[in-house]
Amino acid sequence: MAKQQKTNAMRILEQKKLPHTVNYYECSEFTDAVQIAQMLGQDPEQTFKTLMCTGKSGEHYAFVMQGTAEMDLKKAAAAAGEKSIQLLPVKEIQAVTGYIRGGCTAIGMKKDYPVYLDETALLYDEIIVSGGRLGTQIMLTPDAFLAATGGKTADLQAASVSV
Repeated sequence: MAKQQKTNAMRILEQKKLPHTVNYYECSEFTDAVQIAQMLGQDPEQTFKTLMCTGKSGEHYAFVMQGTAEMDLKKAAAAAGEKSIQLLPVKEIQAVTGYIRGGCTAIGMKKDYPVYLDETALLYDEIIVSGGRLGTQIMLTPDAFLAATGGKTADLQAASVSV
């Protein structure tokens, strides 16, 4: 594989001297966090996805969840202090964040949007997030992620339903 260029996320982590590891893998189109984790032999529950949302106020928010989990929109709205939120349409992700779908990370977006990391991240010594482009991951501690994004933790997961 050719030498990879640094992303905004990597530059910010380096500037802030936050420990992290970068992992590159072959990927030319959107693949979800669970499929990537399985492909790379990683724990899918340790792999986190970034969901961009818009609140009723019009503000944008980044919610970072386990790749295996569903987000509870009411819990997310409460965490953000909004009456309601909705997922940002896929076609708007790049314009709002500067990243494409599948490469979106809460670290180094075009603007410093409020970031909420699901509290399950605190169960792990290290979490895996997108590195800012397809085929790139960043592994770092939840504390380093929060320091890089100015984020907060919150309970964001929808209750799992057992059958």
